[in-house]
Amino acid sequence: MTKKALFIIPPERFNEDELFHPKDVLENEGVEVTIASTKTGEITGDYQGKVTAEVIFSDVSFTDYDAIAVIGGSGTNDHLWGNQELLSYLKQAHEQNVLVTGICAGSVTVVKTGLLTDRTATCYPLDVQKNELKAHNVEYVEQHVVAHDDIITADGPDGAKEFGKRLVEALS
Repeated sequence: MTKKALFIIPPERFNEDELFHPKDVLENEGVEVTIASTKTGEITGDYQGKVTAEVIFSDVSFTDYDAIAVIGGSGTNDHLWGNQELLSYLKQAHEQNVLVTGICAGSVTVVKTGLLTDRTATCYPLDVQKNELKAHNVEYVEQHVVAHDDIITADGPDGAKEFGKRLVEALS
């Protein structure tokens, strides 16, 4: 059976490397990737890259996916960090043993669920992000990817390909 991943991006200003590199790695390994956001249609990234959000994340069941990845970008801070519906969705997915992951500002979104309290994670090495980890009792680790059995976080564009590889490993 084909493994499936749901990549959730902000409705504007996603990071192209953080979306496209892991997506390519997963698809090259036969994983079916669906792009979701808080709206459907064409979305423009931080560097004017374009992608189509096929679904609104809350309109699809997390149980249809083996992994959920929250993608970073400058829009993630504005649109996903405080999205209570998304935080609840991620917590429920985790309870159903769906792999919950995030990269860059997307890692912070995952941290805000409380699922990483008293654990380690990584994010982009900006104080605003590291401070969010600290505020949620999560220890910041300066490395490209921090993989727990149930949650994976990555630091950003530099770790995007490794993030994709770790997702593939976790789904194997």
